[in-house]
Amino acid sequence: MIHIKPMEAIELFPNLSPCIESATRKEFWNSVSQYVGGGETDRKLEERIELLRPFLESADFKKLRNQSEKHLIEGKKVKFVICWKEAEPSYEMVVIEVCHL
Repeated sequence: MIHIKPMEAIELFPNLSPCIESATRKEFWNSVSQYVGGGETDRKLEERIELLRPFLESADFKKLRNQSEKHLIEGKKVKFVICWKEAEPSYEMVVIEVCHL
């Protein structure tokens, strides 16, 4: 199988609801709907779909939820950056401190 390596990573910002799995599925199906409804080939959407699909199939979402929810409960924001790494879908979780004034 040939993996298409997109130029850009995909950033997802889950909450407690939706969790990272739901946010990923929503992004995947939104991309598929846009691609199918577009009428012409959209390379960027193809790349998004080709990254999100194997990520959905291979990610340990229970682990990702556990990693992110502890920060979300504390009122912090969480960003998952999904990208290709050595021909495999990979991710990095970034915790964003929220400044309350």
